[in-house]
Parts: sequence; C-alpha cells; structure tokens
Amino acid sequence: MITITDFNDSVLDLYARTPEVQLLRYREPKPGIFIAESPKVIARALDSGYEPLSFLMEPQDLETQGKEILARCPDVPVYGADQSVLNQLKGFSLTRGMLCVMNRKVLPSVEEVCRNAGRIAVLEDVVNPTNVGAIVRSAAALGMDGVLFTSGCSDPLYRRAVRVSMGTIFQIPWTMIDAQDWPQGTMTKLHEMGFRTAAMALREDSVSIEDERLRAEERLAIVLGTEGDGLAAQTIADCDYTVRIPMAHGVDSLNVAAASAVAFWQMGKPEK
Repeated sequence: MITITDFNDSVLDLYARTPEVQLLRYREPKPGIFIAESPKVIARALDSGYEPLSFLMEPQDLETQGKEILARCPDVPVYGADQSVLNQLKGFSLTRGMLCVMNRKVLPSVEEVCRNAGRIAVLEDVVNPTNVGAIVRSAAALGMDGVLFTSGCSDPLYRRAVRVSMGTIFQIPWTMIDAQDWPQGTMTKLHEMGFRTAAMALREDSVSIEDERLRAEERLAIVLGTEGDGLAAQTIADCDYTVRIPMAHGVDSLNVAAASAVAFWQMGKPEK
C-alpha cells in the first residue's frame, strides 16, 4: 500500500477533484474512466471484465473486505490514507471503505444488446443518476435482458448511478443510443428485430398494464420517459402500445424508478 498523507496529493485528483464529465471524456475519443465504490460493486465490475487502474482504501481494510479483491489485481496500485485525509473526500463514508478507478469499455451497438433479448428497457432522457441506478437494478432483478439509454440520460457509470444500482449495471447488457437515432431510427431497428414497443404514459388512449397482450408479446421494449414530463409525444406516437399503471387514492403518477419496477414485473417474459 502506498500511503497518502496530504489530501492535496495529485494521486487523489481523480478520486476527489475531477468532475464526472471529465472522467467520461478522460481519453476522448476513446472510452474514459469511472469510479466504482464499495467492495461489492468493485467485485461485480471485475467479474464483468472491467480493468482497474488504482484503488483507494482505508489501511485497516487491506486484510479484511479488500483482501480478496486486491488478490485478483496484484499489479494495480493501492493507495491508503488515514481517516483524517479520507474524511475530506466527499461521500467516502458511503463507499464502505474502498474506491477503484476503472477503464470504461467500448459500448456495444443497439443490435448487439437486443440480439438475444426478449425484454429490454429503453430510457428516454432520465437525467437523475439515482433514478438511473434504481431502474437498472430493477431491470436486472426483474427479467430485463438489456437497457438502452438515450443520449439525454444521466451516464449509467456516474458514481451515484453505479452505487444506487449496487453494481447491477455490470450484470446486464446496456448501451447508449446515438442522438440522431432517437426516436425514429431506434424504433425502426427494434421493429426490424421483432420487438413491439410499449410507451409508459398516462394517456386516455392507453391500455392497462394488466392487458394480456403485453405479456404475450414474444419480444417487448418497455419505454420510460424523463422525470416530470415523461415521454415525448413523438416517442409515444412511434410506439405500438401506450401503457398506464392503474392508480388509487387520486394519485396521478409514480416516480419513474417505481414505475419501472412495476412495468418490468408485470410485462415480463411470456410463460413458456
């Protein structure tokens, strides 16, 4: 372990002083880097083939929760600092004592994500990283085979998004949709691959999420919109179904993360 005694040490720049957008563009036009937090999340990233560049941790964890992870990465620098230094690192208390800078991968194409999928989630301009992380976790847990993000979405590898997803972003195929391909270009690709599309929206012409036709679809893309305004009118028009979740007690809508969990559970894969 390489001990850091000064919070202003340049070694901590990536961990403490580099904005998320700069990490994303760190090697532009090549994929950049991101920071994974907590031993569980880091382990899931390693399992998915992400390459670590360095670790930052509390020295006492060298022989405890970090031991197994570091054994997998014997040539990667490990930086340690005492609590007085780490306390200056915003959010370190949420990391369960361990951070890791990792290389991003080249993203797959939409076709690659969808090729063997029966159910996919499509997120349009979901800008809150907490919501992105929560939706990804529900998608992985509730049977989605992949997730597509429009360019207006929060980056799924932002620290908060990864943390809220509990690292499930590394366990489900995903990619970003090129801005010029949304919505018409991507909708055309999905239809060509045999998908029917279901827009989650509160419209008078919508069908209930309990409609039996939805679950019976062999391949279905569930499309969810931005916080507040929901899906764009053009996106809804391009979808095969407009789907609503029945509400009680005069409630008019759900948070997009909560709505996603209901949608994924109810419109999951058809029974064989």
